[in-house]
Amino acid sequence: MHTAEKIHDQASGTNAMDAPYLTSLNEPQRAAVSQTEGPVLVLAGAGTGKTRVLTTRLAHILRSNKAFPGEVLAVTFTNKAAQEMKERVSHLLGGAPVDGMWLGTFHALAARMLRRHAELVGLNSNFTILDPDDQNRLMKQLMENEGIDHKKWAPKAMIAMVDRWKDKGQRPQDLSADEGGEAAGGRLVALYGQYQQRLRVLNACDFGELLLHMITIFRDPQNADVLGEYQRRFKYILVDEYQDTNVAQYMWLRLMAKSTDPERPSNICCVGDDDQSIYGWRGAEVGNILKFEKDFPGATIVRLEENYRSTGHILAAANGVIRNNEGRLGKSLFTSGDHGDKLIVRGLWDGEAEARWVGEEIEQLQNKGWSLSQMAVLIRAGFQTREFEERFIKLGLSYKVIGGPRFYERMEIRDALAYFRVIAQPADDLALERIINTPKRGIGASTVQTLYAYGRSKGISLHDAIMDLTQTDELKPKMKASLMKLLDDFIRWRDQMGVMKHTDLAAQVLDESGYMAMWQSSKEVDAPGRLENLKELIAGMEEFENMAEFLEHIALVMENRDGHKAESISIMTLHAAKGLEFDAVFLPGWEEGLFPSQRSMDESGLRGLEEERRLAYVGITRARKRSFISFAANRRMYGSWVNAIPSRFVDELPKDHVEVQSDQGLYNAGRSTHWDSSGSSVASRRSATVTDRKVVSENGTEFSRGDKVFHDKFGDGVIINIDGHKLDIAFNRGGKKRVMDSFVEKITE
Repeated sequence: MHTAEKIHDQASGTNAMDAPYLTSLNEPQRAAVSQTEGPVLVLAGAGTGKTRVLTTRLAHILRSNKAFPGEVLAVTFTNKAAQEMKERVSHLLGGAPVDGMWLGTFHALAARMLRRHAELVGLNSNFTILDPDDQNRLMKQLMENEGIDHKKWAPKAMIAMVDRWKDKGQRPQDLSADEGGEAAGGRLVALYGQYQQRLRVLNACDFGELLLHMITIFRDPQNADVLGEYQRRFKYILVDEYQDTNVAQYMWLRLMAKSTDPERPSNICCVGDDDQSIYGWRGAEVGNILKFEKDFPGATIVRLEENYRSTGHILAAANGVIRNNEGRLGKSLFTSGDHGDKLIVRGLWDGEAEARWVGEEIEQLQNKGWSLSQMAVLIRAGFQTREFEERFIKLGLSYKVIGGPRFYERMEIRDALAYFRVIAQPADDLALERIINTPKRGIGASTVQTLYAYGRSKGISLHDAIMDLTQTDELKPKMKASLMKLLDDFIRWRDQMGVMKHTDLAAQVLDESGYMAMWQSSKEVDAPGRLENLKELIAGMEEFENMAEFLEHIALVMENRDGHKAESISIMTLHAAKGLEFDAVFLPGWEEGLFPSQRSMDESGLRGLEEERRLAYVGITRARKRSFISFAANRRMYGSWVNAIPSRFVDELPKDHVEVQSDQGLYNAGRSTHWDSSGSSVASRRSATVTDRKVVSENGTEFSRGDKVFHDKFGDGVIINIDGHKLDIAFNRGGKKRVMDSFVEKITE
């Protein structure tokens, strides 16, 4: 018996509206499932049963005899989600197979279509789909042919820009030559054109091209019959995570969803949450979900607001933050469960104190029987992991870093440590081999093999082998000069170990070696994050007396890797946490500039700020029972202290749902009123024209310009400017700093 016949046989004689899978749904969920006709947008808040609604709706359409499996198009973002949906639908239908359904990711479905119509875009049906490595190699070849320096302009970064254009549905002919900016020496748009031509010669596509080719086919009037075929075939279209769609995906869906019959509505159902659109940096367009009603007039909007995951206090806090966004359709999460514990907001002196506090809270929860595997630390930036990793190791807490290597296992950190190891121990062959040609010095693998062979024959280290051979004519002059300079650098740095502060020496080594410059000039998308990690590495060295002590500590850290035991606390970025949930969630680093990210606001203004706020909403709603938010008053950045101001998101938390445990002077409620809708500080704007003459701190101390003050870290200084409760102070040994008035003491003579 065919799949469609099995499903219809099971449905025959049964009223689908009385099906058991509908009885357990709440009223909005039931409405989202049963409203099968016409365009429907399901705004599914965090923890409201989105997946259940989507799979039940699909099963309901099939069970109600409204369509055969082959007449339904269901789109997901991952293969895993597609497989889970297939299994759940089959289960709801009593085990009937649903193999004939068009269910899969955007790329998988577009590839399936393109195989049938490849000749319309000049391809054969057996075309190859290139993976990212293939793309990079092809771009590198094209750059070499054009004489473009692929070391200066990384092929991977160039492909990333091409992919971004494809995500926007833009082909080379849609772009002007200057839209590539300075990339590839101002020739990236031309390279994009050559790249496309080469793909056609190779009978190949990249992932972005799969959708673009189908859009081209659908838009061509000569192929109207092809588009019409799919519009008639798919009686129902279902889309998951609609808020994460990019422009090309949106265009592909709209073309197929447009009804050719005025009497027949567009039966498209999109499920998503505009408040969880956090992937704008990789092409996602939140505007797609915001303009659904405009795209499909008469659309039904169903809001899923009853949350089955989190406590009342957690949901109220999330609602309080996200309602400050202007670009949203609006909904408010609630639960029929209890309020639970209030969110803890904790202000601490610095990042080290923050990590110490988080560790203590985790141990307390553990002592109460909570599982480490049900706790998570969600960070905004990768460099934040170091202090938590250090603390957890000291406490013996098992942890795992999700979505990337541990801090000291990251490539740039290993490279930097290799430099430090050679300075401390010249005979460390493994460390020297790692960085002998990093950054590029023209020292190839064959030269290293020659050096090793000589060292083994003489029973000496790689370092000593270099010293010997650079005194002979065994090596080419250019190679010998590079090696001699490297050795001279290490000798000079080694001589400075006893007279120079180890953090200053570390910064000097990374600077003079050219390693920092290598990443500063890199066009790779992860280069800024690697630079942040290197700065954090140097900041972490402050805790140790000297470089030798620091390196010994690192060796012990690496030895204590626990292989990710089953009971491990998770450390991950907020982006990586989407879709996950934990009993207890720790949200550190809620400070202006760090979260919300200054880079996001600088690049995208209000749009960037609102995406950062959605990220905060995602972070809060990962917690089932307990949520802990913290910020530090000071951060050590690249060897110097930077004063931090609590994030505006902290002050957007509803006071009735949080418990503030900050030390006196570290948090003043009401600070969010000092930030305007553009993300700029109103106080800073005002201070450009008006300067306060005096201010009275929380403890009653009056400060005026010219007053002498004392700061625990920076020592004595004089107030030169006052901006609200922020003081600009010229310190005798720290230079000019801006600090909160609660951090200083007035010196009375």
